[in-house]
Amino acid sequence: MLKVAKIPYSENEPLAPKSTFKVGGTARLFISPQNPEQFERILAAIRTTELPFFVTGGGSNVVFPDGTYKGVIISTQGIKEIFFDPDDTAADSPDSALVTCQCGVPMAAFVDFCTRKNLTGAEQFAGLPGTVGGAVYMNARCFNRSISDILYSTTHIEFDSKTDKQINLPFNAADWDYKKSPFQKSNGSTVEARYITQATFKLTRAAPATHDQIVANCKKYIAERIDKGHFKYPSAGSVFKNNHKFGAPSGKLIDECGLKGLTIGGAQIAPFHGNFIINIDHASAEDIHKLVNAAQKAVQKKFGFELEPEIIFV
Repeated sequence: MLKVAKIPYSENEPLAPKSTFKVGGTARLFISPQNPEQFERILAAIRTTELPFFVTGGGSNVVFPDGTYKGVIISTQGIKEIFFDPDDTAADSPDSALVTCQCGVPMAAFVDFCTRKNLTGAEQFAGLPGTVGGAVYMNARCFNRSISDILYSTTHIEFDSKTDKQINLPFNAADWDYKKSPFQKSNGSTVEARYITQATFKLTRAAPATHDQIVANCKKYIAERIDKGHFKYPSAGSVFKNNHKFGAPSGKLIDECGLKGLTIGGAQIAPFHGNFIINIDHASAEDIHKLVNAAQKAVQKKFGFELEPEIIFV
């Protein structure tokens, strides 16, 4: 099917280069659809088999498994068009502009597009790795701003027990929360699975005179990421979600447990940030998993809190 449909694929594909953690073995089959239609066809076909599969974008929040993944990895990075009509605005906001990104658009490309078009609202996401699809799925949050704060609508492929279909979903605040989205698996849902194909964002049109300030703000947020050590080593950024009920960020709790610098194999809880696990020397997925468990157990024992990971182990 893949050859006939001219959909790029490879066998025994190395996975470590596909994630920001630089961890993982190989995938038995790695498929790269180039548009939403190919993506839907691939999902529908795979779901008729018993093969496990995983959909990834930029791999910035993912830990690929060691050894051989005996299923299918589907990469959305080839689905990367941006659509923009300068005359299109949200009905409730005449100063707004709507930018639609397919799921594989890098977040950096989205922010750069907004900057070039003199649209403000996305600056806090400057320097965020990964793709639009992944950021929407995770409801990424940067510098006190969530993706849902600028989201206008989404389009996704939805599967139930009988059919698959593409659905446009207007933004509804009730469906979103801190690092939560309606695309994450939830108990009690009758929908088997939802796969994001594109998202439309509502930005604000800025005056030409403010363009330099938008650029400066993007550079400021990137500089803050650099200062915090986001790019010193391969990592997935924050490993655990924060929880206001804990009274302190997860990284501070881990620090107070004396775990910064703890090393297992080639992975380490970063000496400069308690909520980062970094790949310092050819780390394995198992190394990272052990550090996650060590942090959870230590925080549970000392504070009675259960840390919730935001990274995804495939």
